[in-house]
This record gives sequence, C-alpha cells and structure tokens, in this order.
Amino acid sequence: MVSPSTRAQKLLSFFSFLLVLFDLQYEGVQCGINADVDRHLEMGKKLLAAGQLADALSHFHSAIDGDPDNYVAYYRRATVYLAMGKSKAAIPDLSKVIELKPDFTSARLQRGGLLLKQGKLDEAEEDFEKVLKSNPSEQEHKEASAQLLKSDEIQRMRSQGVAAFNQRDYLTAETFLNYVLETCIWDAELREMRAECYVNQGEPGKAISDLKAASKLKNDNTDAFYKVSRIYYELGDHEMSLSEIRECLKLDPDHKECFSHYKQVKKLNKQIRTAEELIHEGRYEDALSKYEGVLKTEPSIPYYSALVQERSCHCYSKSQQSAEAIKVCTEFLQKEPSNVNALKDRAEAYILEELYEEAVRDYETAQQTSENDKQIREGLEKAQKLLKQSQKRDYYKILGVKRNAKKQEIVKAYRKLAQQWHPDNFQDEEEKKRAEKKFIDIASAKEVLTDPEKRSRFDAGEDPLDPESQQNAGGSQFHRGWNQWQGFNPFGSGGPFSFKFNFN
Repeated sequence: MVSPSTRAQKLLSFFSFLLVLFDLQYEGVQCGINADVDRHLEMGKKLLAAGQLADALSHFHSAIDGDPDNYVAYYRRATVYLAMGKSKAAIPDLSKVIELKPDFTSARLQRGGLLLKQGKLDEAEEDFEKVLKSNPSEQEHKEASAQLLKSDEIQRMRSQGVAAFNQRDYLTAETFLNYVLETCIWDAELREMRAECYVNQGEPGKAISDLKAASKLKNDNTDAFYKVSRIYYELGDHEMSLSEIRECLKLDPDHKECFSHYKQVKKLNKQIRTAEELIHEGRYEDALSKYEGVLKTEPSIPYYSALVQERSCHCYSKSQQSAEAIKVCTEFLQKEPSNVNALKDRAEAYILEELYEEAVRDYETAQQTSENDKQIREGLEKAQKLLKQSQKRDYYKILGVKRNAKKQEIVKAYRKLAQQWHPDNFQDEEEKKRAEKKFIDIASAKEVLTDPEKRSRFDAGEDPLDPESQQNAGGSQFHRGWNQWQGFNPFGSGGPFSFKFNFN
C-alpha cells in the first residue's frame, strides 16, 4: 500500500510537471504582468516545487491581486488547490482561466475531470467536446475522447440506478450507484441515495460513510447530519449521535427535527452516563433505578432494551441479589448466549446460590469466547474448588446460612444449633455419638465463618480445618475431637469456657 506521504509527493511532482509544460508552451507570451506580479509568480512556482503549498498559495493570491486578468496566476493557484486536495476551490480558478483564454485546453480538460467527479455530467461533457473542437494535441484528443465515453456510460448507469431506487429495488440501485460513484466520488446526491439503499437493506452502518461525505460535499447539509445522528442512535452509539446532531444545530439552530432529536439523545446520554458512574461507585440500587429511566426514555429501540437488561443483570449480581440476578441474566442470555459479561455475572450469582455446577458451566462458556480473560480464569478456578468442596463439608450449610451472611447471623445460627445438638441433651449412647459429631461440625463451622482469614480461604474453595487442604497448602495437620469442645460455652465469645452450661 502506498503511504499518504508518498502519494502526496507523487501528486506534487505531477502538478510541478504540468507547470513546466505550461511554461514551455506559453514561453514568450506577454501576459501584461508587471515586475511585482512576476516576482510573486516565480516565488510561488519555486515554493510549489518545494512542497511548501501554503506559502506558494499566498504568493499566487498576491499575483492575482496585482493583476486580476492574469490567467497564468489563476492556473497556478488552481494547481496549488489541487495539490492541497481542495478541488472545489480549484474549479472557479480554472473557469476564470477559460474565460480569459478560451483555447487553453489543459485547463478545460482539468475542469471537465473535476466536474465529472462532482457528477455534473452535462457540464463535463461540454468541456470535453470543446477540447475536441479546439485543435488539441494528440494526447489531449485521446484523453477528451476517453472521458466522453466514460461520461456517456455513467449517464446510462446513473439513470438505471435512479429508476431502480424509485421502484424501491434497493439492491439493483446500489449496484448501479456503486459503479457511478467509483468516478463521481464528489456527488453528494448519489451518496445520499446509496445511503438510503443501505438503510433499506438493513445495513445502516454502511450508510454512515456516504452520509458523512455528503455532509461535507454539500453546503449546509443538515439532513445528512440528522440522518447520521439517527443511525448512530439506533445502533446504540448515543455519544456519536449527540455529536452529529450538534453539527446539524450549528448549521441551523431552528431545525425542528434536529432540535427534537437533540433533546432526546441528550437526555438518554446523560441517563446512561450517570448510571455507569453509579455502578463505578458501587451504588447498584441507584444505577438500577437510573437504567429503568433509560427504558422509559427509549422503549422502542432493541439496543437500549438489551443494554438495560445486561446492566441490570450486572447490578443485581454485584449487589448480591442472586435470585433476581439469575432471572434477569438468564432472560438476557437467551437473546445473546455468548455475552461474556452476562455469563460472568450469572456465574457469580450461581455461586451465591451454591449452584456450583451451573457457575462452572457459565465460566467455561465465557472462556470459549474470551480465553485470555483473567477474571474468567480465576472465577472458573474458584467455582471448581467450591464444587469440589460442596461434595465434602460445607460450613454454610451446616449452620444453615447464606454465603453472604453477616457475622451476627452466623453467631445467632450457631448458638441455636449448639443448644439443640449439645451432647448433654442426649442419654442414648448412639444418639450422643451422633450429637457429638454434629456439635463438632457446628463448632468448626462457627470457628471458620467468624474468622475473616479462615472464611476468606473457605470462600476461595479451601477448607482451613481439612487436614488434606492444610497439607496441600504446606501447613500443619489439624484435627479436633469432642474432648476439645467439652465444657465449651456456645453463648460465649468463642474462647475457653468460664462455666458449664447445663441444658434441661
């Protein structure tokens, strides 16, 4: 691929070559220029050859100011405009050259080519025909003839494209317009027409580039800005939609459609940004409320309905409303089964609900789409450990509390169960043995879940009181028997007993 700088250098060399030919062709011709104008022309020519286009342009401006009837100055300034990519500005200068010197075929050929690119086919053909009637050189005759043939073909293709568009045959219309726009790249009307073809074929994203080009090619093209903004809005890019509709209002502050749409986009954009800021701050309930407002502001466009559902799934999961999170995430995932964010959020909710197999499955599905995601990898490892752990001893289940239970709830549950299963309550030997085992489990659960460090290890899938886990972790083996718990006061702070509690 040719780099922009290389392309610019080649273009500059071409225009410099044209000037050399021009100077040779018209050497000795008296143009009535005075010494000051001549100096500006010469300086401008040198600066153009050196690639200093802005400085060259300034000198040609001065030459024209000094001699408004000097066709050489207009031609050279047009050459600079073309080198700068300002073709629209070059056309009036080329027209002035032709007005001052009608037999200047090079200028007429260049203007014809530019008019062809603008889609002004009749005007372009008139230039090419006049070149052929003006005793041109062999090369000029060949170029004008080829351009006339091309223009004639484009005229036919354009007519067929417009006819197909009017008959709402958008696929056929697009085919013809594609061919025409390969040459008529600055035809704003045709670009807007092709954009309509894309939209009606369900490809609004492809319409954006044509509409943006049309907004620049046609002065005060408020309709193009409005259409681009509407497309961005419907695609879910509310930030870009807001930016484009502001451009429309800059051109016409009283434009009714643009102003109405601006108010809608601005409101929606503010709601979404505020909701995301609330999520970032961990204020999930407030974020949920704000996203409900988004749905009221824009209930019709599917993108925003899906966005509200996905972010609600996230908020419910992060605020540990696991049952609601699973419900909302599942509804969303039925529409977008591979959405990584929703899979991660539902997996976290499944863990809170102790549905470890489901959590593992969601993390594995997410990993297929995003295999290098550290959060997914760590979540999957945790879910797998918890699944394995659940098949052994689960301290939360022993006390009958949720995984997100507070310490106060854990102690309360422990005291109730310790009173119920204290071995002193049982006379039968078999029942006493069973109670001893149960009491040990209850006391162990309380020890782990009321100790932040041990609970954290347990939540990560490791049992701090399991000898095998301790061995794998490099720690010493740990074991407690009933004798160590005898005389233990379940209503105390967890330290050694100060009295023995007797149950009736």
